[in-house]
Amino acid sequence: MTDFPADLLDGYERFRGGRLDAEQARLRRLADNGQKPATMLIGCCDSRAAPEIVFDAGPGQLFVVRNVANLVPPYEPDGGHHATSAALEFAVQVLRVSHVVIMGHGRCGGIAAALNPADEPLSPGDFIGKWMALLKPSAEKIAGNDIMTPGERQMALERISVRHSVANLRTFPCVAELERRGKLALHGAWFDISTGELWTMQPKTGEFARIRQEASNEEDGPPV
Repeated sequence: MTDFPADLLDGYERFRGGRLDAEQARLRRLADNGQKPATMLIGCCDSRAAPEIVFDAGPGQLFVVRNVANLVPPYEPDGGHHATSAALEFAVQVLRVSHVVIMGHGRCGGIAAALNPADEPLSPGDFIGKWMALLKPSAEKIAGNDIMTPGERQMALERISVRHSVANLRTFPCVAELERRGKLALHGAWFDISTGELWTMQPKTGEFARIRQEASNEEDGPPV
């Protein structure tokens, strides 16, 4: 008997009976030779927006970091504990990834919390409140816009947060230098949970454009 979550054990059994056979050779190569992903992806810890599922990625293909609202803090070598910054440093300096992608998503709980801060913190540490304070100036501007609907405000901040994190990536000296030399490319994306659509950020304008399927003739909505 075990108190380990039964649904995880069931999933593991399905993995052993199916996907493991297809991935066994790749996993052995990765175990022997180490990982060499070309892309680091920083996404939200929301269980509905798993990057490996969105991009149909197998083992060793993505170096993934997930946190609340897919935020990248600015470069702060202050001796504190910075998990996202540490992972970024490893990806860029050791793994030598060629791309860093920030992927936001629709209906993000962290973004909702930034737009509608609680009267009282969830705990004495107020970890979520302090983390989401990274977006406080933008959140206050958008929250005060009474012309927009709540859904429009939510989507706007979700996408602005992606731009904000891409800008913060460039505060890291190693990232800025590698981008300047053409060794590293930075990208933004936004995933719509309800439709499964992916929007990518245009590097020059910061606008988001929907990735079209080849057979689709639908018009995109206005860029955000």
